[in-house]
Parts: sequence; structure tokens; C-alpha cells
Amino acid sequence: MNDHDDLAARAKQEISGMAKQGMAHPSTKPVLTGAAIGAVAGVLLPVVSLPLGLAVGAGIAFWQRIKR
Repeated sequence: MNDHDDLAARAKQEISGMAKQGMAHPSTKPVLTGAAIGAVAGVLLPVVSLPLGLAVGAGIAFWQRIKR
């Protein structure tokens, strides 16, 4: 299995765990925090919209959780 497949498998496992366990999953709070930070940045920066900031913030936090 190469690194790409391993990363995809970890991402799928994390998303599945977050969906099943909700706030009890260790990745949920950091990803929601990243989404909130991104949303604030989206409001404050004129070139970034709130939804884009939210998605990017959540994506960065999620990436930090699965890249280990």
C-alpha cells in the first residue's frame, strides 16, 4: 500500500469515527475549532468568504489530524 492509499484510508477512518462518535471522537473538536477560526478569517478578510474560510479551516485542521 502506498502513502496515498494509507492517507486516504486514515481519512476515511477518521471521518467514519467522527460521524459515529460525534463530539466524543478526538478529532471532532479540533476540526470544529479549525472551522470556526477559518470562518472568522473569512469574515475579517475581504478576499475570503465565510463559507470558504470555514471549509479551509476545517480542512487544515483535519489534515493536521490525519497526516501523522
